Amino acid sequence: MERSKINLLIVDDEEQFLESISKRLEVRDFNVVAVTRGEKALEAARRCPIDIAIVDLKMPGMDGETTLAALKQEHQWMEVVILTGHGSIDSAVECTKSGAYSYLQKPCELERLLEVLSEAYKKRVMNKLKIQQERMDEILKMAGVSSPLGILRRLRELEAAGQ
Repeated sequence: MERSKINLLIVDDEEQFLESISKRLEVRDFNVVAVTRGEKALEAARRCPIDIAIVDLKMPGMDGETTLAALKQEHQWMEVVILTGHGSIDSAVECTKSGAYSYLQKPCELERLLEVLSEAYKKRVMNKLKIQQERMDEILKMAGVSSPLGILRRLRELEAAGQ
């Protein structure tokens, strides 16, 4: 995997959706690892470093809530975004308690997803490098970036420099 890009794990049992969203994010500078089951997500995250995961809730075998909990337990810096067509307020609350960064409903506009991924990655870098929100905002303002993709690129540079 190319480390100048954000490593993104997408877990969804709808193969057509998985293929479509993967292609749309790959052309926007993400390294995408796409799997159809929670168990495969855990294996993939053990094999290669993942920055952010997008996880569906309803899947055969290990469901999304269980996958979320396992990913967060094994990978402390990984941020997880739930993207589901079967959501409820109760499941949103439970996923947030389990460590989900965000909870989005399908269909989700690509721009909204990119904004959430940008903010999730920002949180990952801040936590990993122990940077406070005010300092992070100052760094990004000085860099003159405002688009979600620009922010992602700058954050990736910051994280690489901090390792």
